[in-house]
Amino acid sequence: MKRKITLAHSPDADDLFMYMAVKFGWVGNEFEFKSCALDIQTLNEKALQNEFAVSAISFGLYPLIAEEYALLRTAVSFGEGYGPKLVRLKNRPLKRKFKVALSGAHTTNALLFRLRYPEAKIIYKNFLDIENSVLEGEVDAGVLIHENILTYNERLCVEAEIWDIWREFAGENLPLPLGGMAILRSLPLTTAIKLEKILTNAVKIAHNNKALLSKMLMQRNMIRVDEDKLDTYLNLYANENSISMNEIQLNAVDKLFELGFKHKFYDKLIKARDFLIPSEYEDLRFS
Repeated sequence: MKRKITLAHSPDADDLFMYMAVKFGWVGNEFEFKSCALDIQTLNEKALQNEFAVSAISFGLYPLIAEEYALLRTAVSFGEGYGPKLVRLKNRPLKRKFKVALSGAHTTNALLFRLRYPEAKIIYKNFLDIENSVLEGEVDAGVLIHENILTYNERLCVEAEIWDIWREFAGENLPLPLGGMAILRSLPLTTAIKLEKILTNAVKIAHNNKALLSKMLMQRNMIRVDEDKLDTYLNLYANENSISMNEIQLNAVDKLFELGFKHKFYDKLIKARDFLIPSEYEDLRFS
């Protein structure tokens, strides 16, 4: 009997795109995979409860779950000159203690927002509801994420780019760590290594077959943007750098953790490389 593994991810285009190769059975059949699509705040909350074996998370959450979850190298999203946007109504400049809607307390964008705007009054909402909250005057501003950064109401303008805030605090030219993947440590190590290989291969296949998968997603009405915007979005967040974290990306994750620790979001400072799946174990075990 195949082992059942739940892959928890967000319903935005890049996560759906990267998981399609798994869903369509293009990466082998050693495990029986079940997909669970939830907004990022819910995913982060459920990771705090150790609910899913493999889950998409915000990199900003990871130090809080490091004892229970290891980091995967694959299915990652980084911003390079782009990222979430703080928006407001064009005719309503922000006051010092403005009210803002964020997509979750443990997201990367929430951490960076709080560094830049410590006096703002924050509420948390599903990322799909943030734009309307600003338009309807429930909040003074909101941070848009996922596909919403590409198209938003013409009554809104960008107050600040989270990318610029990241560069301000990071002080280095590093990509912005947004979303990653975590896997429960309670899984056998050999299973975890196999799962990382399968998911890495899935992301690689998705990237190499972008046109086909994009068409399939559009035909199934699984995407909230049109074909052109989908292509733009995937180029941003589901590209060749999503397949496996490189050294620069790992340095960026370390910088995020350092900022969080320095500003007391985390109790201890950790390094990303110390929490990756030790893939070399397989070679050593069977050598």
